[in-house]
Amino acid sequence: MASINSYLTFNGNCKEAMRFYQDCLGGELTLQSIGESAMAGDMPQIMADKILHAVLIVNDIVIMGTDMIDDSGLVSGNTVALMLNCDTALESKVCYERLARGGKASHPLQETFWGSLFGNLVDRYGNNWLINYDKKFL
Repeated sequence: MASINSYLTFNGNCKEAMRFYQDCLGGELTLQSIGESAMAGDMPQIMADKILHAVLIVNDIVIMGTDMIDDSGLVSGNTVALMLNCDTALESKVCYERLARGGKASHPLQETFWGSLFGNLVDRYGNNWLINYDKKFL
């Protein structure tokens, strides 16, 4: 079956955000600026250092991002979240603490009635994260 990867759009701070996620989660980060791309000549010079395409790969997790915004502009909302399923309780606590730095820890990690350690937060870039460690299936 095909897979689904998250693709985040930023307002000029994609490089900073993706490096933050790499610092929090680890993995390998690849960044391609607009200035390094074939479209560099068609874009204003001020866009040269903005990110055309970023990819962070952490094991089976793939987070992609860009600074390319269409004419309607960037509208952040609460309709999309990144669900991070952790392998251990410690991993979930560490990831939660790191991702919450500079953001809002809206629902601290806690034991749930469905057998998970679960919490959610909004990171410093306005992206929603659900952090989960499902103990009952391990």
